[in-house]
Amino acid sequence: MRIECEAIIVAVRAHGEHGAIARALTPADGLQAGYVRGGRSRRLRPVLAPGNVVQAAFRARTDAQLAQLDVELIHSRAHLFAEPLAAAGIEWAAALTAAALPEGQPYPALHAGLAGLLDAIEAAPSARGWAAALVRYELLLLGQLGYGLDEERLLSLPPVLRAGGAVDDTAVGEGLRISGAALARDVLVDRRAEVLAARERLVARLARMAG
Repeated sequence: MRIECEAIIVAVRAHGEHGAIARALTPADGLQAGYVRGGRSRRLRPVLAPGNVVQAAFRARTDAQLAQLDVELIHSRAHLFAEPLAAAGIEWAAALTAAALPEGQPYPALHAGLAGLLDAIEAAPSARGWAAALVRYELLLLGQLGYGLDEERLLSLPPVLRAGGAVDDTAVGEGLRISGAALARDVLVDRRAEVLAARERLVARLARMAG
């Protein structure tokens, strides 16, 4: 197996004394995991931050083997982690993607949606410009995984979230409530439910901002 492409880092964990296992969302090959030699080094830790765009090279002898992953930074969003709201938004979007998607299945629409959401967060770290994009990404993910809202729940969404346009705090809050309930019920069950803590932190911050 050999995959070389731009990818978005969505999760990383230590592996061994110096290495790390990173998971990245690719445009054509979906979620992919790979071992990064020296991934815990001073040089590579900033590169493997969630939300960063990297040039990724996955190499493995078989599809069942954990790939070796080489990364080169294309675009860093590490500076956004100094902004509490932006950091919470990136952490949740990345954690949701890593927890919800099966590995190796292509979701080009989700890759494009996540890239758009991260661009929106970078353009407006205060959340006024990206909270609605977050709701739409959650709804897109639900739909791509086969858990799209039924007609009744779709109609309960604020119209601006369905049709586009400027969205106020009330509409965002209602959209987050509806998409959050669907994620908890249909997608983030069992051990994946722990990632909902990242969402709860984000929703609490957004509520304080709206208040």
